Amino acid sequence: MTIGHFIGGVVTGQLLGNPAAQFDSLRFEWLGAPSKLDAVCAVTKATGVTDLRSWMSAKSPVKLGATGPGSETYDVPRVLQAALGLPMQIVSGYKGTADIRLAVDGGELGGLCWGWEVMKAQWAKALDGGDARVVIQAVAKAEADLPKVPLAIEQAKTDEGKQLIQVGIHDQATILRPFALPPATPKNLVRSMQRAFQETMKDPQFLAEMRQAKLGVEPVDAAEIERVVAGLTKLEASLANKLRDIIGIKK
Repeated sequence: MTIGHFIGGVVTGQLLGNPAAQFDSLRFEWLGAPSKLDAVCAVTKATGVTDLRSWMSAKSPVKLGATGPGSETYDVPRVLQAALGLPMQIVSGYKGTADIRLAVDGGELGGLCWGWEVMKAQWAKALDGGDARVVIQAVAKAEADLPKVPLAIEQAKTDEGKQLIQVGIHDQATILRPFALPPATPKNLVRSMQRAFQETMKDPQFLAEMRQAKLGVEPVDAAEIERVVAGLTKLEASLANKLRDIIGIKK
């Protein structure tokens, strides 16, 4: 049996017409995802940015590190830059978030956008010590431990800005970490595997391991992934073109 697990950004790219994507997301048999992306952006004390207001009025763009298109480190800040007008310079090409954090700690960068669960576990020293601070959340509902940090979608001044954040960040968050079976997998096997996946998400031993790893579990079922994937094919042309330009897809 073959099970695929990939970053959801490549799905969005394919549905928006990326010619490099040699697959059809609509034909996959989705199993689900263990969690959604809880994206936030944090910047260092050295940038002089203390909150969203001071970032918006910053005289120099804040340099944010990223791996490349399709990852939350790249797509999230690009959408926020377009939707909110945040002054930032995205520096991509890093091999991973560990390299980005090293560059931030060394003063080469001013921050990054990343999943909060992972960020607070792996960048705890800087966050707890006050050397870095979360200044905006790109989530639909505020994180329990970030009650005073503003939500990006509430800061958007236009309907287009809100739509870009909804589709380009919130919907992508749902499909960021999907598991899928190949096209034409027998339906009885698909249903069995979908049930098994959801049961795993409730398994006490699995949940204990996730807590030990300081990783949250917020399961997404196959139907929700199918809804988001189908919705991406029905975007208004103007919004699809805008999003395509933002995340760097050339048809």
